[in-house]
Amino acid sequence: MNINLVDQPREVRRGEELPVEKLAAYLRAHLPAMSGEVVVKQFPSGHSNLTYAIQIGEQQFVLRRPPFGANIKSAHDMSREYRILSHLYPVYPRVPRPLVYCDDETIVGAPFYVMERVQGIILRAKPPEGLNLTPAVMRQLSSATVDNLATIHAIDYHAAGLGDLGKPQGYVMRQVRGWTERYLNAQTDDIPEMARLATWLAEHLPPESGAALIHNDYKYDNLVLDPNDLSIRAVLDWEMATIGDPLMDLGTMLGYWVQANDAEELRTLAFGLTMLPGNLTRDEIVQRYAHVSGRDVSHIQFYYLYALFKIAVIIQQIYARWKRGYTQDPRFANLINGVRVLASTAVRALAA
Repeated sequence: MNINLVDQPREVRRGEELPVEKLAAYLRAHLPAMSGEVVVKQFPSGHSNLTYAIQIGEQQFVLRRPPFGANIKSAHDMSREYRILSHLYPVYPRVPRPLVYCDDETIVGAPFYVMERVQGIILRAKPPEGLNLTPAVMRQLSSATVDNLATIHAIDYHAAGLGDLGKPQGYVMRQVRGWTERYLNAQTDDIPEMARLATWLAEHLPPESGAALIHNDYKYDNLVLDPNDLSIRAVLDWEMATIGDPLMDLGTMLGYWVQANDAEELRTLAFGLTMLPGNLTRDEIVQRYAHVSGRDVSHIQFYYLYALFKIAVIIQQIYARWKRGYTQDPRFANLINGVRVLASTAVRALAA
């Protein structure tokens, strides 16, 4: 394995430090086979739950906790994410193995869980130096990414013990209503396009299309890739997973999928390396998913516009945390521009 290509943590951001001595004592008590000095670093690229690299001697783990200042009882429920991984791991091998969950907030200031670290490449805005992402490579990877989403949607979630994870009946309607409410709660600026989009979504709900386990944040930077052949080793960040309409998941993937021929303002957001030559287009993604999954995708415009709205709300929530002083992460200072771009992109798509 070329260690230079593997995603690496950095020093912990100021204000997001963990109490290392308390954490070390807890981990040694609950992971008794562990011995050696505990070293904590941070994976810096996430925008929601905070993710830390924990090294104990020669062994490596990952710790997840809610962001500082967040409502940990709703969108950042560590026990829920831990439970999902615990039930998924035996039936879907492309998740990290969860090891321990802690609800004692005196340890690090919030609930957290620890899982094994799956080492590999994560494709962010800039690929690791020395990684040759040719058109053929990107064609294969983007196709595998779609196929893996269909695989997730085909998991027997009842057999996995996740049948009570969500309520699929009326899921789409609840999501439109819920994300609209979240936007209003986090709103800091007047963006008329967001109000127009919320109204359109509420008035154009598609018919129910079935139920599946859905990831709800499926994109390149939540995939861990094998450094040797770029096959998918693990899917990360299951915090928003539930049982719901699988086309909502496909729509979310499309919402993150920026193409080389998109408007310049949208290309500046580029959530990943989806603009590289060889990637499937959004239309090709829809057709491949329909072929692999056998699902009806005739209402895909709704799901795509919903995704743009949802992603805009997520960005708005992160920006609101920065605006209200809960985080000093400088990456968040200009996120309001992303909300505007996504909203205007959706409104233009409505008129197309």
